Amino acid sequence: MVDAKLEAIPCVDIEEGIFKYVLIKVYGKETSDGYEPFKTIVRGYKDCQWHADIYERVSASCDGLGLATECLGGGRIEHNPSAKLIKVYGYSQGFGKADHSETKKILLTKYKDYTIEISDEGY
Repeated sequence: MVDAKLEAIPCVDIEEGIFKYVLIKVYGKETSDGYEPFKTIVRGYKDCQWHADIYERVSASCDGLGLATECLGGGRIEHNPSAKLIKVYGYSQGFGKADHSETKKILLTKYKDYTIEISDEGY
């Protein structure tokens, strides 16, 4: 059974420029056989000063849909649409480092024709 509310949430919502991002697991309603569907999403906004600000914004919107969330870590993204380039790097002091390879896989679902680089360097 597909959780329509969970399916409706976009996998990626990022802006242009350099900003902090978080990797978030969103949980759907548990099925009768005990399975709890989920999807992992990437969010990054320039107007959020801290990783926690991004997570709080997303968590609040998911709470409104009756969906639970879990922050899996954070980092930074540099998004340059004119060069079709995204760089994923760094970490969150509060949530720890996100799995940048997982972030890259998710970003590629939306930015198929981009070069996406990942690095553990930088803050």
